[in-house]
Amino acid sequence: MRLRPFIRALRRQQPAYYTQLSQMQQRQFEKRVANFLVQKRFVARGNGFEVTLPMQVRIAACAVELTFGLGHVYFSHFKTILIYPDRYYSTINKRYHCGEVNTRGFIVLSWKDFESGYENNADGFNLGLHEMAHALHLENVIRNNEYDFLDRQHLETWNRLVTAEMAKQPQTAPNFLRQQACHDEHEFFAVAVESFFERPHDFKLSNPALYTALSQLLQQDPARGVYQL
Repeated sequence: MRLRPFIRALRRQQPAYYTQLSQMQQRQFEKRVANFLVQKRFVARGNGFEVTLPMQVRIAACAVELTFGLGHVYFSHFKTILIYPDRYYSTINKRYHCGEVNTRGFIVLSWKDFESGYENNADGFNLGLHEMAHALHLENVIRNNEYDFLDRQHLETWNRLVTAEMAKQPQTAPNFLRQQACHDEHEFFAVAVESFFERPHDFKLSNPALYTALSQLLQQDPARGVYQL
């Protein structure tokens, strides 16, 4: 499959993260977006709904933003990305969802909510980053060609801080991270990732130890404009 159409689509879109990279890093980013795309199957759900190439590129760029400091990680367990035009109803838990990730190898997104996550790049709400964070968290423990890519020492530090934060958050609300982070360690990671990329300076001021731990884990420091440590 030719990669150039994917790269052209990315350059036309000029996502905010991409524009902050050096020229050399932009070329790296483009190749990783293209590689992510050729490894995934994008499936439109809903009558008359179509997943276009620009939509696929935006989703791929979101995933690569999260993994850019980690090397070539493409979430190989997750082969299929299902995209609904809007929120979708789950017959399992009887409620509407805007996105989810499951161990069967699916990443599911509401396109409306994915888009709204990029309308405000500084509010700490971003469905794409949230669900890709879940995928990254799971990918690290699934035994495949990408297994155990997160540095174990950095992950241990992160988990220790998260345990402490979750224990005290109910008593210290309101907290910098929204209440959803208290649900479990997976939600904590996903919510933290949203703020790490969208409001890194506020995150660092609010909780420098937690910010530093996540920076080391993802090998990026957006508060300093450093995207590969």
